[in-house]
Amino acid sequence: MILCITHSRDFYNIDLFFEYLTTKNIPYFRLNSDQLNSAQKISISQNSFELTDESGKILKSKDVTAVWHRKSWRIDTPPELDEEYTKIFLKEYATLRYNLFTLLEHVPWINPFETENKIDGNKMLQLKIAEKNGLSIPETIFSNDGEVVTSFFYHHCNGKMVAKLHGVISKSMSGENLLSTNIIDEDSLENIADIEYCPMIFQPYIEKEYELRIVYLAEEFFTGKINNSENADWRIAKGNYLWSEYDLPENIKAGLTAMMKEMGLYMGAIDMIRGKDGKYYFLEVNPQGEWGMLQKDLNFPIAQRIADNLIKRMKTNE
Repeated sequence: MILCITHSRDFYNIDLFFEYLTTKNIPYFRLNSDQLNSAQKISISQNSFELTDESGKILKSKDVTAVWHRKSWRIDTPPELDEEYTKIFLKEYATLRYNLFTLLEHVPWINPFETENKIDGNKMLQLKIAEKNGLSIPETIFSNDGEVVTSFFYHHCNGKMVAKLHGVISKSMSGENLLSTNIIDEDSLENIADIEYCPMIFQPYIEKEYELRIVYLAEEFFTGKINNSENADWRIAKGNYLWSEYDLPENIKAGLTAMMKEMGLYMGAIDMIRGKDGKYYFLEVNPQGEWGMLQKDLNFPIAQRIADNLIKRMKTNE
């Protein structure tokens, strides 16, 4: 059985994945990470667990032969819970969820749980590994110090800087409800001291020809190009931008493959831009990043390839 860890509002990508597994006669179980709370009955021992989900379906750890860690969302709190208990409720259920996931580390994952957490939680490490493997990266700092950020602006940014949250708040593959990237010019610097309340990542604004969303899956590439040269991020740009298929240069593929292998990731959604200077710049990799728009608009068989990878490794692991 392939376990898919997702959330209760996930659709399309996950549906394609399950449809394909059905054609292969591979059993699966959908585990909604946000519902790993009082809506489910969960018992964990040192060697196994048993779970009854919100719809009454039973999952036993002994039946799980592979895991796709599609997305983990914040655990929902029941509306009847007193506000004073919310913090401990979330802490203890997060701990329970962590114990449950790590009991399955012996089976194949996309991606290995602890490895994914380390890489996803450290954008600066991502940049370091990317540069080590021959990829161009922007000058970058992660800071809460307004004076340091101001100095960085004047020394590296040529009048225009990008400020990014380390995480992204987004509810759709089109970028709806996204809060992530802002442009800072000299006029914006007067309020930069407020950064002490919300540390951010800062990079020079790179004049670009286009943006690339690259899905890497075990040395296979699915790349979409979007012509968004005038905005910081296609996901917050206003306009009817269309995806087109893109063939990455072989040296960029080689660098990305070496980077992903060093990171220990089988899969990731990679953001790059092609600068007007002709260079390809690596920005970040999101192990749980969105790719449904590429499958939908460009007919890339990404969901099917994820399933194929897990099936192959599951059989090798028997």
